[in-house]
Amino acid sequence: MLKSLGICALVCFVCYCVNWFLTEQIEDAVVHLINLCGIAILLAVSLNVINGLAGQFSLGHAGFMSVGAYMSAYFTTNLSYFDEKAGQYVSETAMLSGTHGFLFSALAGAGAAALVGLLVGAPTLRLKGDYLAIVTLGVGEIIQIAITDMRKVGGATGLSGIPGLPSLPLIPEGIGTTAPFWIFSAVGLAILACIRLQNSTYGRVLVAIRENELAAELMGIRAVRLKVMAFVFGAFIAGLAGAIYARYQLSVRPADFSYVRSIEVVVMIVLGGLGSLSGAVVGAVTMTLLPEVLRPVEEGLGVTGIRMIVYSLVLILLMLFRPQGLFGQRELSLRLLRRLWPGSRKGGT
Repeated sequence: MLKSLGICALVCFVCYCVNWFLTEQIEDAVVHLINLCGIAILLAVSLNVINGLAGQFSLGHAGFMSVGAYMSAYFTTNLSYFDEKAGQYVSETAMLSGTHGFLFSALAGAGAAALVGLLVGAPTLRLKGDYLAIVTLGVGEIIQIAITDMRKVGGATGLSGIPGLPSLPLIPEGIGTTAPFWIFSAVGLAILACIRLQNSTYGRVLVAIRENELAAELMGIRAVRLKVMAFVFGAFIAGLAGAIYARYQLSVRPADFSYVRSIEVVVMIVLGGLGSLSGAVVGAVTMTLLPEVLRPVEEGLGVTGIRMIVYSLVLILLMLFRPQGLFGQRELSLRLLRRLWPGSRKGGT
């Protein structure tokens, strides 16, 4: 227990140092891309638990993200909306503020997403394959439509005026940004939690379910219960990503959490390799940076949209020649790096 707390404290300290470095040394545009990579990593590692580790094909991950985003924004934003019963506009002050308010609202958003994951997963995870994918896609759309009809949080136009991420000691508010600390602290803690899950007994049982669910059930494993647990775990991290996203972007709209967002997250983990935590991280960074890296190519050729064509072509070629993803089901390690290093096998037995 103490060792785990020490590792978590070390992760937060490293993120604080990284935040100070980015604030002082790196351009804001680059820092913005780095922050978007962090949010994408949170989404990718959370879906990797469901799709990669447990072997369930979910297409509604953006719905859990939206629940976390709107729940967190609801607690920390001054609301102004038209009350049909009173026939007038009503204003409500934010219930929470400051650092403690942000932490509570983020956990509330993640908890609400986990609860939705439980309510969705309990009846639907008895389904398999394409049927589960269709159901989760429908659930994601239902959540988006429900949020669109909530005028109290902006309806179709979304919710604006969300306060930014709270300041940190030695980094005064208004000077630089504290987003990298909060984003990558969440990323580090989420990755640690996923590593502990993968290496635990439950993680190995989830792998057994993924490989052969019938054989696992014959061994006495309650497959549905464990799949629901993985679903709730992934939904919790997705809700946390949504809460941070809302406070970072300062506004949220239902369109931000459409099925396209869910497909993007699925592509991230497929690109990196289903079941590989390292692959999920690399896939998230690649999917976030590749369109921006190709932007100068588009500007140089003077053809609008060429970067998205090249972007899609790269993904198609990867799926043709490396269908298992960049890492497959392997994790990045020193042993793997030595194997990939040129000449490392010379002289071996």
